[in-house]
Amino acid sequence: MRGFKIWLQTILASLLAVVWTPQALAVGYSEHPEAVKWANKMKAEGFAAADVDALLSSVKKQQSILNAMDRPAEKRLDWGGYRQLFLEPKRINRGVIFWFEHEASITRAAAQYGVPEEIIVSIIGIETYFGRNMGSYRAMDALATLGFDYPRRAEFFQGQLKNLLTISQQETRPLTRMKSSYAGAMGYGQFMPSSYLNYAVDFDGDGDRDIWGSPDDAIGSVANYFKAFGWQTGEPVLVPVTVSTDISDETLINTGEVPSRSVAEWQALGVSFDTGAIADTSKPAVLLKMKDQEAVQYLLGFNNYYVITRYNRSRLYANAVYRLAEAIALARTDELKGS
Repeated sequence: MRGFKIWLQTILASLLAVVWTPQALAVGYSEHPEAVKWANKMKAEGFAAADVDALLSSVKKQQSILNAMDRPAEKRLDWGGYRQLFLEPKRINRGVIFWFEHEASITRAAAQYGVPEEIIVSIIGIETYFGRNMGSYRAMDALATLGFDYPRRAEFFQGQLKNLLTISQQETRPLTRMKSSYAGAMGYGQFMPSSYLNYAVDFDGDGDRDIWGSPDDAIGSVANYFKAFGWQTGEPVLVPVTVSTDISDETLINTGEVPSRSVAEWQALGVSFDTGAIADTSKPAVLLKMKDQEAVQYLLGFNNYYVITRYNRSRLYANAVYRLAEAIALARTDELKGS
């Protein structure tokens, strides 16, 4: 009998935990003050009241998303950490396989948009491991959670939630079927809803911009994104350089700004490089510093480097994209030679 009482108490406690937890009670965001303000604004902008109300009653707060936003792993990495994470052999080999599997679309996208094939492949490889890790959250839940319960960037994510609602109406794509990362990034190339609206393309010609289920659409969309942000065909991205002790002003390094200081100006400040690495010293560039444990490498980043940072503003990310692209292209060439 005592055993039965203990068992019964355990069952009751479990049931109470399920019934009374705040997350279980909070079915949606219908009563959340910030959500109500957002809903009123959406209705004033012409969205159907029924659609807005249905969205807010369906979305659910995800505490795990808020936890992840407060401790993103990438911020704890230096270049050495990025290199180990993204330039490992399995990812490179998988990139070669992905390239062969979708060679026709990758070749066509590169020709149409002027973006190198290996850059397109690398972006998809870094963002989602070539479609294997596209995120398991409903985008509507991720964006609502961050829009209404993450004050630091509430305005941005509320705007993205609006864009998601727009996608569902323009593309006749159910909100519940659009999956994302914890930050609301979607599909093979991890497009935010605003990027989807502006840059996603129907590259396979089936009438649907499906960046989740169609690798072809994702490939074309990534290439279109880079073209839209000013990728310059055949121009340099990153060039290794040597920096003398003459550059003592650290504010000149890793600025995140649009390249504006010419290569010749960098040379005058003590930057040198192999003869022939940069033919036109009038080209604008930024000086970057990459640290791998105790080792330090300097690079000049050109316009195409800056374009990569429009995808993700981290210089470490941009360097990883470029280095992975190089590694995949080399491995693919070796594969072709061996076949």
